[in-house]
Amino acid sequence: MTSPILLTGGTGTLGRLVLARLRAADHDVRVLSRRPHDDEPGVTYVLGDVATGDGLEAAFEGVHTVLHLAGGPKGDAAAAQVVTEHARRARVGHLVAISVVGADAMPLRYFREKAGLERAVAAAEVPWTVLRAAQFHDFVLTLARSLAKLPVAPVPRMRLQSVDADEVAHRLVDLALAGPAGPVPDLVGPAVYDAPDAVRAYLRARGSRRPVLPFGLPGKVGRAYRDGANLAVEPVMHGERSWADFLEDRGGADAVPQPPIAAA
Repeated sequence: MTSPILLTGGTGTLGRLVLARLRAADHDVRVLSRRPHDDEPGVTYVLGDVATGDGLEAAFEGVHTVLHLAGGPKGDAAAAQVVTEHARRARVGHLVAISVVGADAMPLRYFREKAGLERAVAAAEVPWTVLRAAQFHDFVLTLARSLAKLPVAPVPRMRLQSVDADEVAHRLVDLALAGPAGPVPDLVGPAVYDAPDAVRAYLRARGSRRPVLPFGLPGKVGRAYRDGANLAVEPVMHGERSWADFLEDRGGADAVPQPPIAAA
Protein backbone atom coordinates (compact mmCIF):
# COMPACT_ATOMS: atom_id res chain seq x y z
CA MET A 1 0.00 0.00 0.00
CA THR A 2 1.41 3.38 -1.01
CA SER A 3 1.49 6.26 1.45
CA PRO A 4 -1.13 9.00 1.08
CA ILE A 5 -0.29 12.36 -0.42
CA LEU A 6 -0.69 15.15 2.13
CA LEU A 7 -2.48 18.23 0.84
CA THR A 8 -2.60 21.54 2.70
CA GLY A 9 -5.11 24.09 1.48
CA GLY A 10 -7.18 21.24 0.09
CA THR A 11 -10.49 22.99 0.67
CA GLY A 12 -9.57 26.16 -1.27
CA THR A 13 -10.08 26.98 -4.95
CA LEU A 14 -6.84 25.41 -6.11
CA GLY A 15 -6.81 22.68 -3.47
CA ARG A 16 -10.19 21.29 -4.51
CA LEU A 17 -9.04 21.05 -8.12
CA VAL A 18 -5.80 19.33 -7.11
CA LEU A 19 -7.72 16.93 -4.87
CA ALA A 20 -10.06 15.99 -7.70
CA ARG A 21 -7.17 15.30 -10.05
CA LEU A 22 -5.32 13.19 -7.48
CA ARG A 23 -8.43 11.13 -6.84
CA ALA A 24 -9.04 10.75 -10.58
CA ALA A 25 -5.55 9.24 -10.73
CA ASP A 26 -6.55 6.88 -7.87
CA HIS A 27 -4.18 8.34 -5.28
CA ASP A 28 -5.11 8.31 -1.60
CA VAL A 29 -5.06 11.81 -0.18
CA ARG A 30 -4.81 13.17 3.36
CA VAL A 31 -6.21 16.71 3.54
CA LEU A 32 -5.13 19.06 6.30
CA SER A 33 -7.94 21.38 7.41
CA ARG A 34 -8.63 23.69 10.33
CA ARG A 35 -12.24 22.51 10.38
CA PRO A 36 -13.62 18.96 10.51
CA HIS A 37 -14.89 17.34 7.32
CA ASP A 38 -16.40 13.95 6.65
CA ASP A 39 -14.00 11.52 5.00
CA GLU A 40 -14.67 10.45 1.44
CA PRO A 41 -13.53 7.41 -0.54
CA GLY A 42 -9.77 7.76 -0.81
CA VAL A 43 -9.76 11.06 1.11
CA THR A 44 -9.05 11.43 4.82
CA TYR A 45 -9.39 14.81 6.51
CA VAL A 46 -7.13 15.61 9.46
CA LEU A 47 -7.33 18.63 11.75
CA GLY A 48 -4.32 20.90 11.72
CA ASP A 49 -3.12 24.45 11.27
CA VAL A 50 -0.02 25.41 9.27
CA ALA A 51 0.21 28.72 11.12
CA THR A 52 0.54 27.18 14.58
CA GLY A 53 1.74 23.67 13.78
CA ASP A 54 -1.17 22.12 15.67
CA GLY A 55 -1.93 18.64 14.33
CA LEU A 56 0.92 18.60 11.85
CA GLU A 57 2.94 15.85 13.49
CA ALA A 58 0.11 13.37 13.04
CA ALA A 59 -0.75 14.71 9.59
CA PHE A 60 2.81 14.20 8.30
CA GLU A 61 3.20 10.70 9.73
CA GLY A 62 3.94 8.12 7.04
CA VAL A 63 3.73 10.65 4.20
CA HIS A 64 6.24 10.75 1.33
CA THR A 65 4.79 13.62 -0.75
CA VAL A 66 3.35 16.91 0.50
CA LEU A 67 1.55 19.48 -1.63
CA HIS A 68 1.62 22.75 0.32
CA LEU A 69 -1.12 24.96 -1.15
CA ALA A 70 -2.45 26.68 1.97
CA GLY A 71 -2.03 30.42 1.79
CA GLY A 72 -3.58 33.80 2.38
CA PRO A 73 -2.94 37.54 2.31
CA LYS A 74 -0.41 37.29 5.15
CA GLY A 75 1.54 34.74 7.15
CA ASP A 76 2.64 32.50 4.26
CA ALA A 77 6.34 32.83 4.98
CA ALA A 78 5.97 31.88 8.65
CA ALA A 79 3.59 29.03 7.80
CA ALA A 80 6.11 27.68 5.31
CA GLN A 81 8.72 27.58 8.08
CA VAL A 82 6.33 25.48 10.16
CA VAL A 83 5.51 23.16 7.26
CA THR A 84 9.11 22.64 6.21
CA GLU A 85 10.21 21.89 9.77
CA HIS A 86 7.54 19.20 10.12
CA ALA A 87 8.43 17.85 6.68
CA ARG A 88 12.06 17.56 7.76
CA ARG A 89 11.17 15.78 10.98
CA ALA A 90 8.91 13.36 9.12
CA ARG A 91 11.59 12.75 6.48
CA VAL A 92 9.23 13.68 3.68
CA GLY A 93 10.61 12.69 0.28
CA HIS A 94 9.08 15.49 -1.80
CA LEU A 95 7.62 18.85 -0.81
CA VAL A 96 5.77 20.75 -3.55
CA ALA A 97 4.74 24.37 -2.96
CA ILE A 98 2.84 26.98 -4.95
CA SER A 99 4.07 30.55 -5.27
CA VAL A 100 3.24 33.52 -7.49
CA VAL A 101 4.93 35.04 -10.53
CA GLY A 102 6.89 38.12 -9.51
CA ALA A 103 7.26 37.03 -5.89
CA ASP A 104 10.72 38.55 -5.56
CA ALA A 105 10.00 41.68 -7.62
CA MET A 106 6.65 43.15 -6.60
CA PRO A 107 6.66 45.57 -3.61
CA LEU A 108 3.43 44.24 -2.12
CA ARG A 109 3.01 42.23 1.06
CA TYR A 110 1.30 39.31 -0.68
CA PHE A 111 4.26 38.89 -3.03
CA ARG A 112 6.82 39.34 -0.24
CA GLU A 113 5.11 36.60 1.73
CA LYS A 114 5.38 34.25 -1.24
CA ALA A 115 9.06 35.12 -1.64
CA GLY A 116 9.52 34.22 2.03
CA LEU A 117 7.72 30.94 1.42
CA GLU A 118 10.11 30.15 -1.42
CA ARG A 119 13.14 30.85 0.77
CA ALA A 120 11.79 28.62 3.53
CA VAL A 121 11.19 25.73 1.15
CA ALA A 122 14.59 26.10 -0.53
CA ALA A 123 16.35 26.17 2.85
CA ALA A 124 14.57 23.08 4.16
CA GLU A 125 16.45 19.83 4.37
CA VAL A 126 13.78 18.21 2.22
CA PRO A 127 13.74 17.53 -1.55
CA TRP A 128 11.46 20.17 -3.02
CA THR A 129 9.70 21.70 -6.02
CA VAL A 130 8.27 25.23 -6.26
CA LEU A 131 5.90 26.35 -9.00
CA ARG A 132 5.21 30.03 -9.55
CA ALA A 133 1.86 30.67 -11.21
CA ALA A 134 0.27 33.87 -12.44
CA GLN A 135 -2.86 35.22 -10.76
CA PHE A 136 -5.87 33.05 -11.55
CA HIS A 137 -8.67 34.08 -13.90
CA ASP A 138 -10.89 33.81 -10.80
CA PHE A 139 -8.95 36.70 -9.22
CA VAL A 140 -9.48 38.89 -12.29
CA LEU A 141 -13.18 38.00 -12.29
CA THR A 142 -13.52 39.02 -8.64
CA LEU A 143 -11.76 42.30 -9.40
CA ALA A 144 -13.97 42.98 -12.43
CA ARG A 145 -17.16 42.21 -10.53
CA SER A 146 -16.28 44.57 -7.70
CA LEU A 147 -15.28 47.43 -10.01
CA ALA A 148 -18.33 46.97 -12.22
CA LYS A 149 -20.63 47.87 -9.32
CA LEU A 150 -19.51 51.51 -9.53
CA PRO A 151 -21.09 54.04 -11.93
CA VAL A 152 -17.70 54.37 -13.61
CA ALA A 153 -15.31 51.43 -13.28
CA PRO A 154 -11.86 52.71 -12.19
CA VAL A 155 -9.28 50.16 -13.32
CA PRO A 156 -5.55 50.43 -12.64
CA ARG A 157 -3.28 50.38 -15.66
CA MET A 158 -1.46 47.10 -15.36
CA ARG A 159 -0.70 44.16 -17.56
CA LEU A 160 -1.95 40.73 -16.56
CA GLN A 161 -1.05 37.21 -17.56
CA SER A 162 -3.75 35.33 -15.68
CA VAL A 163 -3.98 31.56 -15.86
CA ASP A 164 -6.73 29.01 -15.43
CA ALA A 165 -6.70 27.45 -11.94
CA ASP A 166 -7.39 23.96 -13.26
CA GLU A 167 -4.35 24.14 -15.51
CA VAL A 168 -2.29 25.05 -12.44
CA ALA A 169 -3.80 22.07 -10.60
CA HIS A 170 -2.88 19.78 -13.49
CA ARG A 171 0.70 21.01 -13.46
CA LEU A 172 1.01 20.66 -9.68
CA VAL A 173 -0.19 17.06 -9.77
CA ASP A 174 2.30 16.23 -12.53
CA LEU A 175 5.09 17.81 -10.48
CA ALA A 176 4.06 16.04 -7.28
CA LEU A 177 4.09 12.66 -8.98
CA ALA A 178 7.49 13.34 -10.54
CA GLY A 179 10.77 13.76 -8.70
CA PRO A 180 11.86 16.91 -6.86
CA ALA A 181 12.87 19.58 -9.38
CA GLY A 182 13.60 22.74 -7.37
CA PRO A 183 12.30 25.91 -9.07
CA VAL A 184 10.41 25.04 -12.26
CA PRO A 185 9.31 27.33 -15.12
CA ASP A 186 6.54 29.79 -14.27
CA LEU A 187 3.03 28.86 -15.41
CA VAL A 188 1.04 31.71 -16.96
CA GLY A 189 -1.92 32.22 -19.24
CA PRO A 190 -1.68 32.23 -23.04
CA ALA A 191 -1.53 36.03 -23.39
CA VAL A 192 -0.50 39.26 -21.74
CA TYR A 193 -3.36 41.76 -21.65
CA ASP A 194 -4.32 45.07 -20.08
CA ALA A 195 -6.52 45.10 -16.97
CA PRO A 196 -8.87 47.83 -18.35
CA ASP A 197 -9.48 45.65 -21.43
CA ALA A 198 -10.26 42.70 -19.18
CA VAL A 199 -12.90 44.71 -17.30
CA ARG A 200 -14.35 46.02 -20.57
CA ALA A 201 -14.69 42.43 -21.79
CA TYR A 202 -16.45 41.50 -18.56
CA LEU A 203 -18.88 44.41 -18.92
CA ARG A 204 -19.64 43.47 -22.52
CA ALA A 205 -20.31 39.88 -21.46
CA ARG A 206 -22.79 41.19 -18.90
CA GLY A 207 -24.46 43.48 -21.42
CA SER A 208 -23.28 46.59 -19.58
CA ARG A 209 -22.19 49.85 -21.19
CA ARG A 210 -20.69 51.20 -17.99
CA PRO A 211 -17.59 53.28 -18.80
CA VAL A 212 -14.11 52.21 -17.73
CA LEU A 213 -11.67 54.76 -16.35
CA PRO A 214 -8.05 53.58 -16.46
CA PHE A 215 -5.70 55.17 -13.93
CA GLY A 216 -2.05 54.80 -12.99
CA LEU A 217 -1.02 53.46 -9.62
CA PRO A 218 1.36 55.71 -7.70
CA GLY A 219 4.74 55.05 -6.13
CA LYS A 220 6.79 51.88 -6.14
CA VAL A 221 3.80 49.66 -6.82
CA GLY A 222 2.77 51.64 -9.89
CA ARG A 223 6.34 51.64 -11.20
CA ALA A 224 6.61 47.87 -10.68
CA TYR A 225 3.42 47.24 -12.63
CA ARG A 226 4.53 49.60 -15.40
CA ASP A 227 7.82 47.71 -15.60
CA GLY A 228 5.98 44.38 -15.79
CA ALA A 229 7.47 43.04 -12.55
CA ASN A 230 4.33 40.92 -12.13
CA LEU A 231 4.90 39.17 -15.47
CA ALA A 232 6.87 35.99 -16.04
CA VAL A 233 10.27 35.87 -17.68
CA GLU A 234 11.77 32.92 -19.49
CA PRO A 235 11.70 30.02 -18.98
CA VAL A 236 7.91 29.94 -18.87
CA MET A 237 5.03 27.57 -19.57
CA HIS A 238 1.79 28.85 -21.10
CA GLY A 239 -1.66 27.54 -20.31
CA GLU A 240 -4.23 27.20 -23.07
CA ARG A 241 -7.39 28.66 -21.53
CA SER A 242 -7.52 32.42 -21.92
CA TRP A 243 -9.32 35.04 -19.87
CA ALA A 244 -11.84 35.31 -22.72
CA ASP A 245 -12.49 31.55 -22.63
CA PHE A 246 -12.95 31.64 -18.87
CA LEU A 247 -15.19 34.68 -19.03
CA GLU A 248 -17.40 33.18 -21.70
CA ASP A 249 -18.00 30.11 -19.55
CA ARG A 250 -18.62 32.07 -16.35
CA GLY A 251 -20.50 34.99 -17.85
CA GLY A 252 -22.80 33.01 -20.09
CA ALA A 253 -21.89 35.15 -23.12
CA ASP A 254 -22.12 33.67 -26.61
CA ALA A 255 -18.83 35.32 -27.49
CA VAL A 256 -16.41 37.45 -25.58
CA PRO A 257 -13.73 39.25 -27.59
CA GLN A 258 -10.18 38.40 -26.58
CA PRO A 259 -8.58 41.43 -24.91
CA PRO A 260 -5.81 42.81 -27.13
CA ILE A 261 -2.33 41.63 -26.27
CA ALA A 262 -0.21 44.37 -24.83
CA ALA A 263 3.39 44.77 -25.87
CA ALA A 264 5.63 43.00 -23.38
